[in-house]
Amino acid sequence: MNIEIKKSQKPVKYGDAILFMEKRLSEINQKNSNNLIWILEHEEIYTAGTSYNEKEILDKSINIIRTNRGGKITYHGPGQLICYFVIDLKENKKDIRKFISIIEKTIIDTLKFYKIETFTDKKNIGIWYNNNNKIEKVAAIGVRISKWIAYHGFSINISNDLKKYNSIIPCGIKDKSVTNLKKIRNQDYKGLDDRLIKNFISNLAN
Repeated sequence: MNIEIKKSQKPVKYGDAILFMEKRLSEINQKNSNNLIWILEHEEIYTAGTSYNEKEILDKSINIIRTNRGGKITYHGPGQLICYFVIDLKENKKDIRKFISIIEKTIIDTLKFYKIETFTDKKNIGIWYNNNNKIEKVAAIGVRISKWIAYHGFSINISNDLKKYNSIIPCGIKDKSVTNLKKIRNQDYKGLDDRLIKNFISNLAN
């Protein structure tokens, strides 16, 4: 599988990122371009997936961008690593569940290097951390499939402002909170993006 790795140093506007991925999806479908893994950061923005509910917006003054990805409402902002992708699943046996498992394993494997043990939840998509029996989300996943090409991506909270989640019911889950890596373990996370990319490529190849 040929994969282009793209890393943006400056924050990317959400709309620009979506347009870029949709263009790449079309190119891949026409066999004119490679698969993509793209690491970036967004400026502050709230996005709503296809299954969100208006009741999940607690602060009606915030601006919500409606998207065609799966999932509900989430927040993106500084201090959060975004990993977008455009991956042709026709090269990967057209197995959506397996692809989601690859994403989950990639995040869990990467955080394990930083001595942070995380896990999945069959009922609630994402990656979770057990903080003294208080279950907290540290990574969100939102995927869309078009013509057996998977795109959109996932986000990992590193040092982002957790108060921003008070304006919404994150991912529609009322009884669990959100955390970030700095709160879990205050250490240097430099190089996390490169380790994540390496694990993602390795897991896709298996």
